[in-house]
Amino acid sequence: MLGLKRGTVELYPHDPEWEDLSSAAAQELKEILTDACEDVQPVGSTAVRSIAAKPILDLAVGTGDFDIVLKKVPELERHGYILRKDERPRELLLVKGDLEKDFITHHIHVIPYGGKEWSDYLAFRDYLNRDPEAAGEYERVKLALAQRYADDRPSYTAGKAEIIRCLLSKAKKNQ
Repeated sequence: MLGLKRGTVELYPHDPEWEDLSSAAAQELKEILTDACEDVQPVGSTAVRSIAAKPILDLAVGTGDFDIVLKKVPELERHGYILRKDERPRELLLVKGDLEKDFITHHIHVIPYGGKEWSDYLAFRDYLNRDPEAAGEYERVKLALAQRYADDRPSYTAGKAEIIRCLLSKAKKNQ
């Protein structure tokens, strides 16, 4: 299973296929973004082997030049990646899926390579993959929030903020 209707929350047990799909998407993004891409890494819960996740692949694209990425938007669109208008500071968000049906399969976070966002994404993912207790704690919070906010993605996301902050702090201490 890959993808969800935008704005909804459903969690599924980890699917090993997500790793293959993430690798394929990372390779595609590297080929499209060539000179704008320093690295592409799977991040988010689909990149944590022991926990349930929304079946949406999150990938972080590290770049040193947002202008080059923006020039590649037409080519990204030809491959199904659409730039979201709700840009965040120091990040471009691309989505992929069946957008006519409001069904999302990929979130691509274009961020400064080696910057705080980049190191936070990788530290969090790596910490949860090596610490089953921390991963279980995070999963329990996610499951409770998903049950409560199945049709309210912003509340689900906001509800995870404190546990993410806490676990990220532990991750940085244990690097």
